[in-house]
Amino acid sequence: MATPVPFSEPKEHIFRSRYPAVPVPENVTIPDFVLQDAELYADKVAFVEALTGKAYTYGEVVRETRRFAKALRSIGLKKGQVVIVVLPNVAEYGIVALGIMAAGGVYSGANPAAHESEIKKQVQAANAKLIVTNDLSYGKVSSLELPVILTGETRIGSAMNWHELLDSADRATDKYVCEDVHQSDLCALPFSSGTTGISKGVMLTHRNLVANLCSSLFSVGPEMLGQVTTLGLIPFFHIYGITGICFATLRNKGKVVVMSRFELRTFLNALISQEVTFAPIVPPIILALVKNPIVEEFDLSKLKLRAIMTAAAPLAPELLTAFEKKFPGVQVQEAYGLTEHSCITLTHGDPDKEHGIAKKNSVGFILPNLEVKFIDPETGGSLPKNTPGEICVRSQCVMQGYYDNKEETARAIDQDGWLHTGDSGYIDDDGDIFIVDRIKELIKYKGFQVAPAEIEAILLAHPSVEDAAVVPLPDEEAGEIPAACVVKNKEAKENEEDIIKYVASNVAHYKKVRVVQFVESIPKSPSGKIMRRLIKEKMIEKLQHNPKPLPPNSH
Repeated sequence: MATPVPFSEPKEHIFRSRYPAVPVPENVTIPDFVLQDAELYADKVAFVEALTGKAYTYGEVVRETRRFAKALRSIGLKKGQVVIVVLPNVAEYGIVALGIMAAGGVYSGANPAAHESEIKKQVQAANAKLIVTNDLSYGKVSSLELPVILTGETRIGSAMNWHELLDSADRATDKYVCEDVHQSDLCALPFSSGTTGISKGVMLTHRNLVANLCSSLFSVGPEMLGQVTTLGLIPFFHIYGITGICFATLRNKGKVVVMSRFELRTFLNALISQEVTFAPIVPPIILALVKNPIVEEFDLSKLKLRAIMTAAAPLAPELLTAFEKKFPGVQVQEAYGLTEHSCITLTHGDPDKEHGIAKKNSVGFILPNLEVKFIDPETGGSLPKNTPGEICVRSQCVMQGYYDNKEETARAIDQDGWLHTGDSGYIDDDGDIFIVDRIKELIKYKGFQVAPAEIEAILLAHPSVEDAAVVPLPDEEAGEIPAACVVKNKEAKENEEDIIKYVASNVAHYKKVRVVQFVESIPKSPSGKIMRRLIKEKMIEKLQHNPKPLPPNSH
């Protein structure tokens, strides 16, 4: 009788970086990590505003970060409490975020363009204790019954003035020196729609952010210290802006050229006059650089730009080719990541590849210290090379979970510590990763996340709307635009434009519905799930047969 062979589980397919692990220092906070050796660059400019010329040197950043941390403690901020920052990109932004973290607080950036109700939701969801804003956004937060700090010279109502607060901190006693902050403590609570649903607070520790910078900056040698000038146009309230631009540049002792909004002439003038060498931007800006005749007004031979990076939205291959043809000396870099982890792959800086770049259409190679696998959404089993599946990542960068939301956390992070990204992709024989599709249902409008569930909830609150579904439609300028199918009740008198205006009055500009189609019913699966792909196909087909111009200023 044959001896039975013991049953064994199939080998799990786990992929790692081809590069050795990068040491992650213990017991160092993110402010101390990024400002390490800053005294050696005390007179070098760290932040400068492109329009006003307002600047902070490294010496001033260190001093003001310490003063703001002490000031926060002196007005009662306790370790672990959340501070909401409602500011555009300004020279002080990095100091505000680092000061909150150095005080033991938790920084949570909010979009200053958000509707008052959206900011209120974030304040409530985060159980925030304090708000930092400016005079332009003060009206959106003044009714929230929280202490407010106003940057700049402004004095409004009972709000505390930034400069007066820092001055008072200088006179405060040593009892307001910050208590010990540990690497395991929370330091940031950005809000993300995650793989599904409404926006949720992503809990990130000092360890998470230090580990991510160690991985993403692994190929930057000492010879690059102080040599890079980075464009700070991507919103700093986004984790990509505060970590990938502000903190990464500070760590490498470069300069951040701060811009609060995109206007093509101002953008090009900043690139040239500030001698920007590295510009993280989004595909719509790349499209403008390729197609807009305004670009021809500038002497592009004066550009010092060495590289651009796009990460917030996919870059169409045709657009990449057109940019490379127009700007042959500028390297196009791509990265892949998400709020719940930050950067996972990079297309550049690969020492084993010619010119250090991954294949075109790829999002690059796996960063050191990370493990990645691709799983079959049906079986949960890991898949081999060249086989698309849901991308999962495990590392020290994975978030601690969603704030006060154990159910969503359990959906995102499994019991073995794997973060399920909701994106479908594969890895080829050379270790380059390709994104195939998004399993998650987020709409990416000019790089901003729009959660269909959030817009649907607003539509369903309208008395004339019986049912609604929101889907992405492709758009050359924006990448994707939010579009809605709406079922009206029989008494309804509203037209499509009325519905568009209603949504616009309740959300930030990038969340506005750009197209509305009235339908008899919303297609749903037997389990009640909205069949978004079918809806999207039908909307595109209808628009092709009966195209309607988008409303004025819809972009």
